[in-house]
Amino acid sequence: MEREVQHKVNGEMQTDIQYYHHIVVVVLMSTEFPIPLGVRFQKNGEGEVACALALLQDLVGQLGRRFLDVLVGDALYLQAPFVQEVERLGLVWAFTLKENQPELLREAERRTQESPTGVQEEPDREIRYWHLPEVDWPVADRQIRVLKTVRIEQQRRVTVRGKDAARMKGKTAILLPSTNFYATNFELGSISPLFIHQLSRSRWRIDTEVFQTITTDCHLKHPAVHQTTALVVLTMIRFLAYTLSLVFYHRQVRSHARRKCDTFHALAKRFAYWFLAVSPNTSLIEPPCLAFVVSGNLSGCPS
Repeated sequence: MEREVQHKVNGEMQTDIQYYHHIVVVVLMSTEFPIPLGVRFQKNGEGEVACALALLQDLVGQLGRRFLDVLVGDALYLQAPFVQEVERLGLVWAFTLKENQPELLREAERRTQESPTGVQEEPDREIRYWHLPEVDWPVADRQIRVLKTVRIEQQRRVTVRGKDAARMKGKTAILLPSTNFYATNFELGSISPLFIHQLSRSRWRIDTEVFQTITTDCHLKHPAVHQTTALVVLTMIRFLAYTLSLVFYHRQVRSHARRKCDTFHALAKRFAYWFLAVSPNTSLIEPPCLAFVVSGNLSGCPS
């Protein structure tokens, strides 16, 4: 894809063509560690939701539903056409509810003004939840299940009291509330409504464990190549390297460790140094660039 960008050159604004790519990834989250299941490049004129739907259709067509039971996503995917297509694939879904569905959100807020359905106490945390089995969704002309949660976390922050030489540091306990709404077609049965909360929050692992690692340590955004085919192949290699390294770490390293084990990131760096030829000028070595060199020279670093 391409777009026009403006930037200053010698004090004057200049317009250039920027070439870029967007990808959509389906990640399996019900396992001990997240596993990328499918990757698709977004095409010109194609939105993220349409790209995600095409990827889901490909995955269900090739793998069946044995790897896909419940689809979890952010508020962008809570759209009536997308939900209908997902249900045609036979999938259960749970999406975050935000301002992009104003009528549904207002109705959920109106019906959760009273006392919560339940409260769960955890160390340094309290979760209050309101469970609404049937809420009218006018845009889709149907009823869906909505869950509201308020997480109240207790944290201790450093505070400074006094002035000048009489200053004293101490820690003060503060309460940090966080409110979330979730919409789903999941039939709970005898399962606690908090399962929806836990299920929906599991997608944060995609950002913290998958995308952060691949973009930072695998240099996913690094423009190593510019041809479309080469870029697709290189991206697939990086995802494959990440997945195989992660499987090796959990199945062969952590499972056999007799004492505290290195983190996955530390282990990947150790592999990189093992395969790195000794250089007389150590200043040329950039550790972050070598995190996944075990699977190939992915970022143009010396092998």
